[in-house]
Amino acid sequence: MKQEKLTTRSENYSEWYNQVIQRAELADYAPVRGCMVIRPYGWALWENIQAQLDSRFKATGHVNAAFPLLIPMSFLEKEKQHVKGFAPELAVVTHGGGQELEEPLVVRPTSETIIGHMYSKWIKSYRDLPVLINQWGNVVRWEMRTRLFLRTLEFYWQEGHTAHATYEEAEEETLRMVNTYAEFAYNEAAVPVIVGRKSESEKFAGALRSYSIEAMMGDRKALQSGTSHNLAQNFSNAFDIKFLDEKNELQYAWTTSWGVSTRLIGAIIMTHGDDQGLIFPPRLAPIQVVIVPIYRNDEEKAKVQPVVNQLKVELAAYRVKVDERMEQTPGFKFNDWEMRGVPLRLEIGPKDVDEQHMMAARRDVPGRDGKVILPLENCCAAVGKLLEEIQAALLARATAFRDANIHSPETYEELKQVVDSAWAFSYWCGNPACEDKIKEDTKATVRCIPFDQPKEHGACIVCGADATEKAYIAKAY
Repeated sequence: MKQEKLTTRSENYSEWYNQVIQRAELADYAPVRGCMVIRPYGWALWENIQAQLDSRFKATGHVNAAFPLLIPMSFLEKEKQHVKGFAPELAVVTHGGGQELEEPLVVRPTSETIIGHMYSKWIKSYRDLPVLINQWGNVVRWEMRTRLFLRTLEFYWQEGHTAHATYEEAEEETLRMVNTYAEFAYNEAAVPVIVGRKSESEKFAGALRSYSIEAMMGDRKALQSGTSHNLAQNFSNAFDIKFLDEKNELQYAWTTSWGVSTRLIGAIIMTHGDDQGLIFPPRLAPIQVVIVPIYRNDEEKAKVQPVVNQLKVELAAYRVKVDERMEQTPGFKFNDWEMRGVPLRLEIGPKDVDEQHMMAARRDVPGRDGKVILPLENCCAAVGKLLEEIQAALLARATAFRDANIHSPETYEELKQVVDSAWAFSYWCGNPACEDKIKEDTKATVRCIPFDQPKEHGACIVCGADATEKAYIAKAY
């Protein structure tokens, strides 16, 4: 069977992205427009992401719970900014059991309202705080332009919702979680994100302040990969989340929400993938090591297979797959696993058994340069070392690519040229009119205002007014 070549990223980046997802069997299109089916290989990646994040959440005192998929429409209408922000994206249920419902129900686009309602029942005293709850689930947002993993009508995510006694505690929580996302992105996904505050126009509907992690994709567009919101007392006022403080005075709680979704899979694909297909960071890869036995007849198979079986046992600490497909050639298998992004391939034939070694091929380094001979004896440590080297190399490469494509234009005309194919890092006065002009002229947006800021003032890149902060500006998914 001959494999068709993938469209290259330089030919058509969007087409490359869609092709690699389907050929690698990460996901497929569902019968409902804008929805997707996540296939086992893609779900395994999501499970690994879940496991790493979930352990971090629990280490910081959060617990998991589950809240309903259906929310009364009146709940969303209690917080005016919230309902206004989500109104165009709502899926509304008007009939159930063959009858028209007394009140329409919204298929959750996010859960602040239903959780706010429950918190108002559960929180009565300062002794009940903080409440630190996370939910793993799915949500529906009626997107008009969809793309697998990046923007679909239904997607999977986690959403954390917490309640606190003071503004300071809520702000500390909001920052803690956005930094947790950043640490995960760097250390597990090998995606060098930039952390910062969203502009007023880009913040979450109903929030006092929003923070995000922003990643640069292989086509130099930005991808918002996670957000964390200080909701202040907006939802507490709307849902009457009150408690008696230590002075026996009634106070409104301060709440937060934060989340990442299956969009992270899109971030990994577009940060690391190449013209041969996917490249997965070893710490998250569904399959970390694939073993390809090479033999031509039963005699050679009898020689190779016991060694392969023993090798799989010795590498039990890793996620290992033995490719035993009889109908495919070794060359087909090599290309197939490269396309699927498996970090390390081990090849073993009769001569390798005789010489007590095997060939290891790194996915991140193409051709002969990525191949190294490993001894069969005590191979576990050598394989582990290679996987860590691949993980570090992917992060270093993505970081170098990001930094090489961030520029500091000196004039507005230069900015317009820069954001056509890269990111700008420029002073911005904070005026929404300047932000709107950038968007209108270039289709780029203010991605975030990073925490690390220069000490000196500058001139706004748009209007020339005094500016105290620099912002990242880029086109985005």
